[in-house]
Amino acid sequence: MSDILLNVEDLRVRFPGLNGYTDAVRGLSFTLGRERLGIVGESGSGKSMTGRAILDLVPPPGEVTAKRMEFMGLDLLTMPPRERRALRGARMSMIMQDPKYSLNPVMTVGEQIAETWRIHNPGAQRQAKEKALEMLDAVRIRDPKHVYDLYPHEVSGGMGQRVMIAMVLVADPDLIIADEPTSALDVTVSMQVLAILDDLVSGRGLGLIFISHDLDLVRSFCDRVIVMYGGAVMETLAARDLDQAQHAYTKGLLNCLPRLDRADETLPIFTRDPEWLR
Repeated sequence: MSDILLNVEDLRVRFPGLNGYTDAVRGLSFTLGRERLGIVGESGSGKSMTGRAILDLVPPPGEVTAKRMEFMGLDLLTMPPRERRALRGARMSMIMQDPKYSLNPVMTVGEQIAETWRIHNPGAQRQAKEKALEMLDAVRIRDPKHVYDLYPHEVSGGMGQRVMIAMVLVADPDLIIADEPTSALDVTVSMQVLAILDDLVSGRGLGLIFISHDLDLVRSFCDRVIVMYGGAVMETLAARDLDQAQHAYTKGLLNCLPRLDRADETLPIFTRDPEWLR
């Protein structure tokens, strides 16, 4: 793959407990170019924890180790914490799942975007509002000047999600991790948000890690897919080849999708094999 943004080898995340350690991510390896990489799996499979580990956001007492974790040639494992923080938000960033939990309720949405710009551009304070308005327009919000002065509770879920994308964009990152950005949205608004993300990858040349539990969505939107179970990778394949998956876990997930061309009397289930995690 040309122009690799991220190179991860044997990533592991674990948390101590009363009976020893619990592994949240087990030996994950992948590379990311300027593309849309989907990470799918059930709740608790390690999808979000993978994104947080890349951004150094795993809370203590969680432990993150890897043989290699490089971003555009920079070694994230040996980088001093201060330099790692400087990368986060400026060159690699994350779109959280639900705007009502991620936006500051006592600041206008425009001021929150402007604040992000000021943090990463301390010498350009006067341009902050102008840059925030530019980003609101980039995420297809009509009347950015009006929306700039609204508080989070005054905007819809779809508009709030666009505001969060604008906050990520304002620093002009190279890598975006989108953690189920459409899960709280209806189908129409979800498609609009995906179109914005698609434009970012194709127009700005970003790398996108798209975390989701929606196989149909990932199949239609992403270039490649990593399927995770219990913190481990079960299968990696091109999104267009998802129907030709070889692993029993991926096949089981696909079989559980509701279909209009069949009328099942019972919901399909599948048995998980302990050997998958060995």
